[in-house]
Amino acid sequence: MQKITPYLWFNDQAEEAINFYTAIFPDSRITHIARYGPDGPAPAGSVMTATFELYGQQFHALNGGPHFAFSPAISFFVNCETQEEVDDLWQKLSDGGEIEMCGWLKDKYGVSWQIIPAALGELLQDPDPQKAGSVMKAMLQMTKIDIAALRQAYEQA
Repeated sequence: MQKITPYLWFNDQAEEAINFYTAIFPDSRITHIARYGPDGPAPAGSVMTATFELYGQQFHALNGGPHFAFSPAISFFVNCETQEEVDDLWQKLSDGGEIEMCGWLKDKYGVSWQIIPAALGELLQDPDPQKAGSVMKAMLQMTKIDIAALRQAYEQA
C-alpha cells in the first residue's frame, strides 16, 4: 500500500478530470468510483470520490464543491526521458489550460504540472558552474523545455 497519496479536490469535475488524466498517461487506470446517493449534497449519481492511478501512482479525487481551488504551490513533477514525451504531455495537459514558464503549466482544471526532461537536471548538476549557469539561463527563457536548446547552451558555455 502506498503511504502517501495525493488527494485532489474538484468542484464538480472529478470524473471528467480523472478520465482526462488516465487517457494521457500510460500505465493509468480508474480503480474505484463512489457516487453520491439521493441524500447527498451533490446530484445523485455524480462522483463523490474516485481513486485512480497515473504511471502506477495512486491518486484520490473528490467533488467537494467550490470551497477550495488549486494553487501552483503544489504541482506534479513529471520526469520525462525524451523530447517526444515532453512535447506529447505538454500539448495534452496544456490544452484548455495555461502555459507558464520553465516547464510549468496549469491544466484546464487548474492543476499545476512541471513537465521536465531528465536532461535538465543532469545538465544543471554539471560541476562546471559556467555550463550549468548557461543551461539555467536558457531554461529561464523557455515555456516548454527544449532539450536540444539546453544542450546547445551547455556546449556553447
